[in-house]
Amino acid sequence: MLVEPDIEWVRGYQGVATAPEDLESFWTRTLDQAAAHPLNARFVRVAERLRLVDVYDVTFAGFDGQEVRAWLRVPAGTDLDAAGDLAAVVTYVGYGGGRGEPEDDLLWASSGFAHLHMDTRGQGSAWSRGDTGDIATQGPTVPGHMTRGIDDPDNYYYRRLITDAVRAVDVARGVAAIDSSRIAVQGHSQGGGLALAVSGLRSDVAAVIAQEPFLSDFPRSVRAATQKPYREIGEYLAIHRGDAAEVFGVLSYFDVSNLVGRASAPALVTVSLMDPICLPSTVYAAYNRYAGQKRIIEWEFNSHEGGQTLTSRAAIGFLDEVFAGE
Repeated sequence: MLVEPDIEWVRGYQGVATAPEDLESFWTRTLDQAAAHPLNARFVRVAERLRLVDVYDVTFAGFDGQEVRAWLRVPAGTDLDAAGDLAAVVTYVGYGGGRGEPEDDLLWASSGFAHLHMDTRGQGSAWSRGDTGDIATQGPTVPGHMTRGIDDPDNYYYRRLITDAVRAVDVARGVAAIDSSRIAVQGHSQGGGLALAVSGLRSDVAAVIAQEPFLSDFPRSVRAATQKPYREIGEYLAIHRGDAAEVFGVLSYFDVSNLVGRASAPALVTVSLMDPICLPSTVYAAYNRYAGQKRIIEWEFNSHEGGQTLTSRAAIGFLDEVFAGE
């Protein structure tokens, strides 16, 4: 059954998150500080046993110049240093996961795309492996990442992670074999939220694929979602009584429903109507505020897993359509 009572209300929901007055200046300052550090992207070939895909271990400077890892997967025989016209997909990972192993997630490269698969700082031990630490100042937290530095937007975990995600696009743009005008951002859950955030923070991404996106409409998500990760924030506020206004003020800087009003790239969003983690209404909050061309796919009988292979099929078709139309 639908986890929310009325589908028409869900489809029309605009969200209740309010953007802070200094949202734009906050992110301009954050990204300018990151840009002051050389990207220093490095590529080391790995996974020699694959026959049709070449894989590179990537290291680059993310937030505050801190080292972030990624995989770059490309069709076999691609010369990274030779000028080329490969379209690229930059993938961000769901909550608790990392970039995994080099042989994982071969879909995009086997479909003819360059695939930059960014690691997730401080995560990567819940369901897939990660290799990137998180160097940060933090106060008391609920176990997990949702409340790390939640007392100050400058210290909040997602300031660092979103900045990493923005910088990952620069890594892809710096590869000679990749056509810098054909770079898409993509992810599921937390990864989908990061894709939407990046779409609102830079104007040079060509397409966005956000599957069951997280990080949207925090005021409703924290109060209505029955499962973690949003429940981490609810548990924090159950102990830090009286801090809700301050906490939601911090979260407003990272709420993708506040960021996507500046997005311009064509977007494909998917939503699962039985999702108890990323409630359908909160996905629609981001979708309805998204400023660029957009389309949405509803999975009526699915939970947070979404359409899985069918979503992948639709996503490849979407990118083929977008890139062919340029």
